[in-house]
Amino acid sequence: MPQTRMPVWLITGCSSGFGRELAKQVLKWGHCVAITARSVEKVQDLIAGHEGRAMALKLDVTDAAQISAAVKAVESNFGAIDVLVNNAGYGLLAAVEESEEGVVRAMFETNFFGLARMIHAVLPGMRQRRKGHIVNISSVGGLVGHTGVGYYNATKFAVEGLSEALAKEVEPLGIKVLIVEPGPFRTDWAGRSMKLPWKEIEDYADTAGARRRMITGNSGKQPGDPSRAAEAIIKTVEAANPPLRLVLGKIGLAAAREKLERLQNDLNCWEETSLSADFPESSKAK
Repeated sequence: MPQTRMPVWLITGCSSGFGRELAKQVLKWGHCVAITARSVEKVQDLIAGHEGRAMALKLDVTDAAQISAAVKAVESNFGAIDVLVNNAGYGLLAAVEESEEGVVRAMFETNFFGLARMIHAVLPGMRQRRKGHIVNISSVGGLVGHTGVGYYNATKFAVEGLSEALAKEVEPLGIKVLIVEPGPFRTDWAGRSMKLPWKEIEDYADTAGARRRMITGNSGKQPGDPSRAAEAIIKTVEAANPPLRLVLGKIGLAAAREKLERLQNDLNCWEETSLSADFPESSKAK
């Protein structure tokens, strides 16, 4: 009887936070994993004792050549990629007007275009096997816009739209998509990974500025546990009928529900105006 092959995961951005914890949990589950980071030295410790099931790779998702090389290496070593986790990304704590275009474009290159490049690279293999799972780490900030993180919100809203469309395209091919939407977690997102404005504008001190101080001041004190989040992600991927979206954390869940309530209220209150934009129905018999 042939031996069942263990699932193979490829995770981006594993030097810290969700990526690092997810790699640890995947190995605990007995799966195989390609652990990637821009500085491969930072993830070498994760494969110790798991050399047969884990490999460490240098991967900057803004580098198309590195993406191609990494995917080929994983497929050559393990035979296939069953689960892609697009985790690499970072934030920008600045009002929209405080945000420099070059900084914003660089963030989009990682948070959105890097994610898209990874999807393009793994889909051919998944399509051939008619099997696979693409996990895109978004944020509750991909559902709800907040002061001080408008352009970060924009990258994650883009991830949400791409993921939702992708899910409809690949479902008939046996491939699943999961959008993960964490609230505040004790990762390095608000620490060294965070970009700050080159110049603060005083008029935004009570909006974007206040939120910036709150987020940076609360770094390391957030209620979300990255290890528990990683376990939740794996359980969801392993579920027989996984959802399209997985919100993580109490604060995130409350924010998502508030957004839904506000949206429903707008739809109901402005229904007549919405419907009035269509051509009037013809009264003539056809």
